Amino acid sequence: MAVAESLSTCRVLVVGAGGIGCELLKNLVLTGFKNIEVIDLDIIDVSNLNRQFLFQKKHVGKSKAQVAKESVLQFCPTANITAYHDSIMNPDYNVEFFRNFMLVMNALDNRAARNHVNRMCLAADIPLIESGTAGYLGQVTVIKKGLTECYECQPKPTQKTFPGCTIRNTPSEPIHCIVWAKYLFNQLFGEEDADQEVSPDTADPEASCESITEARAMASETDGDIKRVSTKEWARSTGYDPAKLFNKLFKDDIMYLLTMDKLWKKRKAPLPLDWHQLESQGSLGLRSPVMGSRFAVGLKDQQVLGVWGYCQLFQHSIETLRSELQEKGDGAELVWDKDDAPALDFVTAAANLRMHIFSMTMKSRFDIKSMAGNIIPAIATTNAIIAGLIVMEGLKVVSGELESCRTIFLNKHPNLRKKLLVPCILDPPCANCYVCASRPEVTVKLNVLKTTVLALQDRILKERFGMVAPDVNIEDGKGTILISSEEGETDANNGKFLSDFGIRNGSRLQSDDFLQDYTLLINVLHAEDLEKDVEFEVVGDAPDKAPPPPSNQEDASSIANGNKDSAQPSTSNAAAEVDDVMIVESEGEEEEEASSSSAAAVPTSGTKRKHLDDETGEASVKRPRTNQSHEAADAEDDDDDDDIIALD
Repeated sequence: MAVAESLSTCRVLVVGAGGIGCELLKNLVLTGFKNIEVIDLDIIDVSNLNRQFLFQKKHVGKSKAQVAKESVLQFCPTANITAYHDSIMNPDYNVEFFRNFMLVMNALDNRAARNHVNRMCLAADIPLIESGTAGYLGQVTVIKKGLTECYECQPKPTQKTFPGCTIRNTPSEPIHCIVWAKYLFNQLFGEEDADQEVSPDTADPEASCESITEARAMASETDGDIKRVSTKEWARSTGYDPAKLFNKLFKDDIMYLLTMDKLWKKRKAPLPLDWHQLESQGSLGLRSPVMGSRFAVGLKDQQVLGVWGYCQLFQHSIETLRSELQEKGDGAELVWDKDDAPALDFVTAAANLRMHIFSMTMKSRFDIKSMAGNIIPAIATTNAIIAGLIVMEGLKVVSGELESCRTIFLNKHPNLRKKLLVPCILDPPCANCYVCASRPEVTVKLNVLKTTVLALQDRILKERFGMVAPDVNIEDGKGTILISSEEGETDANNGKFLSDFGIRNGSRLQSDDFLQDYTLLINVLHAEDLEKDVEFEVVGDAPDKAPPPPSNQEDASSIANGNKDSAQPSTSNAAAEVDDVMIVESEGEEEEEASSSSAAAVPTSGTKRKHLDDETGEASVKRPRTNQSHEAADAEDDDDDDDIIALD
C-alpha cells in the first residue's frame, strides 16, 4: 500500500514522447503513477506511426506531447497529465521547475538535450533515469547526484568527421558525398557555415602548387576577377535555376578539380556531367544503365534511379525548396530535416550525382536517409522492453531503494550465461568529471592568435561542453567580461581573437551557465602546432587519479556546482556506445556483481580532466546565481540513444 500511495502522489517528468516515450507514458499510468508531466518539441510525422502507437494517421502534424497525453488518458482517465509542446532547453524550465518532481525520466534522441537534462537534475538534486535504444540494443541507467556517475562522467565518442579536403575534393565513400550534399543544402537554403564549404579546396596539401596556380589563373580569366559572392547569393542571382546550379556543381567544379592533376595520379579521376547533354539524351528516350529512369520498379524509398532520374529529382526538389524560401520571405532560411521530403530528395539527388561522378555505386533514398541522419532503425519491441525497465527502476527510486538500482543492458544475442538482459552495478561519480566534480576544470589547447571569441562560445563552450547560454570572465584580476549571455552586450567581441584581450598561454577563464547553474574553469594552453582542420583539443581526456578532496569546506564550495553538502564528485556511469548504446558480455559468476565499467571495455576519448583550483577567492560574476543552495555534481547514466534517431 505504501508504494501505491507514493505512486499516486509523486510527480514525475517524462522528457520525450517518441518511440520510448509513448511506451513509457502508457506503462506509467498502468503502473499507478497519477501525476505526470511530459515535454516534447516535435510534431507527429507519418513515419512515426509504425512504432509510436499512441499516434494515429489523424494526428499527423499535431504535437506529440499533447496527443500522447490525450491517448494515455484513455488508459487511465483519472491521471493528472500535463503536456508541454516545447524544448526542455527553454530557459522557462529552470532548476526550480525540475525541483517540482520526485523523478525525471529521459526518452530523448540527442546528446545535447541529454547533457542539459543531466545538468539540470544535478543542479536540482533529482534522480534521473536515462534510456536509449539502437536497433535491438537498449540500455537503462539511474543517475543520482553524489551516488552515481553523471551522464557526462565518461567521454562519449564524438560523431565521426571527415577532413574538409576529402569532402570537397576526393570523396571515396558514399558517406563523403552525403555529407557534401548536406553541406550544399545549408549553403543554398539554410544557414551558411564557412566550415561547410562545398567548392573545390585549392588549399588541399595533396594538390600540386603548379596546378593550383594554373587553376586560379583560369578562374581569373573566366570571371574577370570580379568580387566573389557566397554560394547562396549566386544561387539567388540565378533564381535558383536548376540547370545552372547543376552545371556549376557537377560540371564546372569537377572540371576545376581535374586541373589539380596531382590528386588523380593514384585515383580514378571524376567524370563531369552536363545538364543539357543529359537532358537531350533523356528527351530522346535513351535508357542506358547509366541514364536509367526516374520511375524505377519497387518501393519508392528502395529504388536506385539512373543519372537522369536523379537529375529530375534534383530539379524538382530545388523548385520545391525555392518556393518554400519565397513563402518565408526575405532573409529566410530552411533547416535540414531528414523527415522533410523535399530536403531529403535534394540530398538524395545531389549525393547520388556526386557518387556517380566519382565512380561509386549510387544509393537508394532509404540508404541516404539512414546515413544522412546517423540513424539506426528503430525496433518497436526494443522500445517496449526499455520502457518497462525504466518503470521498474523508477519503482525502486520511488520506494527509496536507490541502492538496488542497476544499469541494465539489452543485448541482441545472449551472453555466456544465456541472458539478453544484463544488470550492472552503478558506478560511483568520476572525481575528474567536468560537470559533476566539486570544482569542474578543464585545460583547452588552442591557438589564441587564431581562435575568435565566437569560436570559443559556439565551438568550445556550446558544442563541446554543452552550455546553453554561457557568460565568460577572464581571471585577470579585473573580471573582464569576454562573453555575455545578454543579447547584444558583447557582440562586438565576436570577431576578435582571444589574444586581443590579453589571453595567452596559462590564462584562466571562468564560464558560467546560469540556466544550468553550472560553472567551468578553463585553463588556456596556447599551441601553434595543432593539426590541420583542428581548432582545439581538450587536454586530459582520460580521467586521472582523483585528487584529494579539499581540506577546507568553504574553499570547496567557492566554485562548486551545488551546495556545500553535495559538492562532492558525483554520479553515474557512461557506458560505451554504438551511438551511446553498449553491448555487454557478462562472464562473471554473478551478473549483478559485474560493474558496468568492467562490462564495458570501451576506449575513452573524451576530455574530462579536473584540477583543483588553488584560488580560494570568489570569482567575479555579472549577476547573482538563483537558487545556488542546490546543485552539484551528480546524476547520470550511461545510457543512450544519444545520437540515435529512429529510422522512419
